Amino acid sequence: MDRIGFVGIGNMGRPMSANLAKAGFPLTLYDANVEAAKAHAATIGAASAATLAEFGAACDVVVTMLPTGRIVREVMLDGGLAAALAPGSMLIDMSSSDPIGSRDLGPLLAGRGIGFVDAPVSGAVPRAVAGTLTIMLGSDDPALSERARPVLMAMGNRVFETGTLGTGHAMKALNNFVAAAGFAAVAEALIVAGRFGLDPKVAVEIMNVSTGRNFSTENVFAQHVLSGDFATGFALGLLAKDVGIAADLADAMGKPLPIVEETNRWWQAALDRLGPTIDHSAAFKAWQSKD
Repeated sequence: MDRIGFVGIGNMGRPMSANLAKAGFPLTLYDANVEAAKAHAATIGAASAATLAEFGAACDVVVTMLPTGRIVREVMLDGGLAAALAPGSMLIDMSSSDPIGSRDLGPLLAGRGIGFVDAPVSGAVPRAVAGTLTIMLGSDDPALSERARPVLMAMGNRVFETGTLGTGHAMKALNNFVAAAGFAAVAEALIVAGRFGLDPKVAVEIMNVSTGRNFSTENVFAQHVLSGDFATGFALGLLAKDVGIAADLADAMGKPLPIVEETNRWWQAALDRLGPTIDHSAAFKAWQSKD
């Protein structure tokens, strides 16, 4: 059984690493907050490392769950983790990273004898806790995909092979763009409804039994927006980042696409107004009060 190293003990990383420990993998944790990694390791029965050099020596497979692909690259190359890993090791990046950046990183790691697959997730914290995440796997090597699969299945219940390296990250960004566009469309509809005198709660109820039904009408607006809780657990900065990745990917493909461009502008405007740490559902307040 491969020795697993997990980097990034945040809201998603804590339950995901806990499920790896539960599955019986030899597990070592690392986080920039060394004490947080040490405390979580003690809770789940894993080891922790104080340095990336120590961490790399303890791992055959590294799983990263970090805020951006740029940070993944910094950890692997600038931070020295790639140098600390033995040839034949592999990286599974489960972060929401830039797909073009992932494709650029692949050959750099291959030159050091390190395999690389991208495997971002969908399902947020509740499904991370339950071990039922949806995972999108991009890989240039079927052998790496097979090696990664048992690790991934300890954290999720569906693994979709999306194609070559970077396609998992592309699919994650595109999925979140669709979700963000749906949220923005519902928000606009409710803003207009309120101005016309419709009850927004009734409007959401009607959408949920009509053709306007989507993830946001079913799981976000009544529970978190109209209630005033704004507590989905998914930060505005993270969703805005994913929409921006989708918009950049569309631009890189050479075809202007107006919906992704406009959705990106909406979410960037909310980010500028509210900041990255607030719950993404609070974007409705920014748009509702916009002059």
